[in-house]
Amino acid sequence: MSVEKLNLKDRTIVLGITGSIAAYKSADLCSRLMEAGAKVYPILTESACRFIQPLTLQILSKNPALTDLWYESEHNHPNHIQIADSADLFLVAPASANCIALFAQGLAPDLLSTVHLATKAPVLLAPAMNGKMYDHPATQANIQILRERNYHFVEPEVGLLACGYEGIGKLANVETILEKVKDLL
Repeated sequence: MSVEKLNLKDRTIVLGITGSIAAYKSADLCSRLMEAGAKVYPILTESACRFIQPLTLQILSKNPALTDLWYESEHNHPNHIQIADSADLFLVAPASANCIALFAQGLAPDLLSTVHLATKAPVLLAPAMNGKMYDHPATQANIQILRERNYHFVEPEVGLLACGYEGIGKLANVETILEKVKDLL
């Protein structure tokens, strides 16, 4: 999708990144959102930081890549309520099974889930995980809870997964995620 077609000028997107090998794709997603004119605020979970460095997202977004609920207030970065209030869209790509469970149950042990609870913006989740985890009844129940709350999803793709299994669980193509972002905004 071309930047001109996307046109996200003056839109604020909170980009959540969770612990999945697909986290590396968040750099491309962040870059494309920025090119389209969006203000992007990356928030990485502790697990995400094992797959991609916050500095990458900070450079691409030109905003602090936040990782810690307590760090932000000690160093005068925008706090979680300000970030939540400023969001036009709350996008998590990749969204792990853990993230989906936290959101469904309303738990907030980290910065990403805390901002999630505070935002009134539409929430778009792009799951990425092993197919067995995705198909697990608990994960499917959590997804159903979120659907009932009007959350939006970009379905994972079927293919060869990083773990070596073939099946559902690959993060959707960045183009597909951008199409959904365009539809929601």
